[in-house]
Amino acid sequence: MRNLMMMSSIFLQAILLVAFVGWLLNWVLLPTKVYRDSWRPSLSSTNFNSAYFEGQGTNLLLFSFPVMFMAGLGCVYLHFHTNKLEKKEKAFSSSSSKSFLRRPRVISPLGIVTGVELAFLTMFVALLVWSLANYLHRSFGHSHKLKHGIKPWQVKFRIVALMLGYVGNICWAFLFFPVARGSSLLPLIGLNSESSIKYHIWLGHISNTLFTLHGIGYIVYWAMTNKLSEMLEWSRTWVSNVAGEIALVMALAMWATSFAPIRRRMFEVFYYAHHLYVLFIFFYVLHVGVDFMCTVLPGIFLFLIDRYLRFLQSQRKARLVSARLLPCGSVELNFSKCQGLQYSPTSIMFINVPTISKLQWHPFTVISNSNLEPDELSLVVKCLGSWSQKLSQQISTSADHRLEVSVEGPYGPVSSHFLRHEALVLISGGSGITPFISIIREIIFQSSSNPNSQIPSQILLICAFKNSADLAMLDLLLPAGGTPHPIPDLNLQIEAYITREIEPPAAARIRTKRFNPTRSDLPIASNLGPNPWLWLGAIVVSSFSIFVVLLAVLTRLYIYPIDRNARDGSFHYSFFVLFDVFLACTSVLTVSSAVFILRKKQRGSGGEGGRVKSLEMEMEVVSPSPPRPAGSFVGGEVESVPARQVAEATKVHYGRRPDLEASEVGVMACGPRSLRHEVARICSSGPAQNLHFESISFNW
Repeated sequence: MRNLMMMSSIFLQAILLVAFVGWLLNWVLLPTKVYRDSWRPSLSSTNFNSAYFEGQGTNLLLFSFPVMFMAGLGCVYLHFHTNKLEKKEKAFSSSSSKSFLRRPRVISPLGIVTGVELAFLTMFVALLVWSLANYLHRSFGHSHKLKHGIKPWQVKFRIVALMLGYVGNICWAFLFFPVARGSSLLPLIGLNSESSIKYHIWLGHISNTLFTLHGIGYIVYWAMTNKLSEMLEWSRTWVSNVAGEIALVMALAMWATSFAPIRRRMFEVFYYAHHLYVLFIFFYVLHVGVDFMCTVLPGIFLFLIDRYLRFLQSQRKARLVSARLLPCGSVELNFSKCQGLQYSPTSIMFINVPTISKLQWHPFTVISNSNLEPDELSLVVKCLGSWSQKLSQQISTSADHRLEVSVEGPYGPVSSHFLRHEALVLISGGSGITPFISIIREIIFQSSSNPNSQIPSQILLICAFKNSADLAMLDLLLPAGGTPHPIPDLNLQIEAYITREIEPPAAARIRTKRFNPTRSDLPIASNLGPNPWLWLGAIVVSSFSIFVVLLAVLTRLYIYPIDRNARDGSFHYSFFVLFDVFLACTSVLTVSSAVFILRKKQRGSGGEGGRVKSLEMEMEVVSPSPPRPAGSFVGGEVESVPARQVAEATKVHYGRRPDLEASEVGVMACGPRSLRHEVARICSSGPAQNLHFESISFNW
């Protein structure tokens, strides 16, 4: 059986690799004469392509099908071989030559770039340059065909503007993969949406630059040739200039508000402006037409599936059990969850509180462990912005002990990759400690449940806080209810630094508030229940298959007979785009809704996630904490053995920052951008070859 599983894993990997290489090869050949003169004519000339797909079947076959095939088959692979991915990561990290590629190489405004990322970024830029060069070489050969009154250099100027738009489409083919949180494509290469969001940012900057040059180039060309009236043209037989201009305005609005100064200081402006992506996609596909739409369709199609499943999950009101208000102003929210819901450390969950804002969703780190706390899911909210401050105020002043919350997620890596290290150094700044809380809880569970499990033999947590009240965050290292198991093998050392105070804190207390759930509240559960990867694969394959079948049948029975008999073309050029968009949305919404309702009924009949009767209301509980010396953390009860162990492992330093140069082992960093970059520079310049740096950032 083991050999059979290994052979099936190798077989699936080979198929996925062939599909991926074939898809990339199509992009490499797309701008060449081989594709234009050989491949495309032979495929487009078939009666099947024209009769059933009106010519767009070629791009569906070459650019859409491979990605959808990988997404569906990848779900099957992840269902059976998730554990193998973790073993591969451990093997990868054990090789010094391969770990060398994962070390930081560039620390810049683009973020922290590793050797692997730098290599792939270089190859992607090379693909863009290759495509632009081939497009220009191919098109300049026909620039001698001049229209009346247009000079040769003006024709070439127009060609350059057009080809910049063509190259921008390549970026759009990749743009949506990093933001599809539940997609199977990212886990296949060891990524998740949080760790790969920077790729979405990079692609967004590149594509917006190219599309802006494309749009401005055409406006300048029309001005030079006295054809500015073409800006208002919505052609019946070709692309719509008006749609392209509207799309460009939407893109510029999203782009301008996405830069760090605006995003950090005026997050709501960035958040609401980014929702213009719906209008941008709509007018973008109207501008480029069905042929180019099919080349970028897979990313949009998978994102649509993911976004709709998230919407369905958000309609369930989550059952908030309690909240702990820490002296530092942070709030720990404890939700009820189904025991079958599993998630990895460093996962995040998006929450929405309608009484504060019906539209705003904010991501927060999940600090609980799905095995150590099988019935509860906890996350921490640092009260910094207006939204989080309103949340803290509502919890503090709530008179009816109820709070309506909707959730999406949790989302995170498919494996506990941090367990691969023999020693682990965790460096955090402020609320950046939250993902490390989940890591330490996972290590506690592994050490207590399986003494022979492979976990780091040494753990050093270096945390920097501005004020002594923030030391209360260390109380969250253990669950609120404690852990029944001692942790004798956990060699944990905590070095806490208070940068703005020089004296130990006074007495602090944690307030715990219980909530009485309503009948509509449900425990947090997975969208698709047990075996989510298989069900997601069924949705991907079924919805795309239905889309293709409907497109072929309706084209053959309705569109093709009319077009064949019409002399001047019966359908508007934009009709085909709207037709495809309608069929794609219908397929996704129908299949996803059917599967979601089916899984919801199965969970209800099995007792998972069912409603409960109103619980007895518990009043606010105040947990006083006496002052502690500067060798223990503040704010928690230390009567249990694990709590005493954690307290004894803690050393607090006042009035200074941590000396990061002293770290000589692999590290994980989370916190302010300056801290993460400083740690990355140390790791990249250090002489040790066993460094495994990883930056955890949820600052979007």
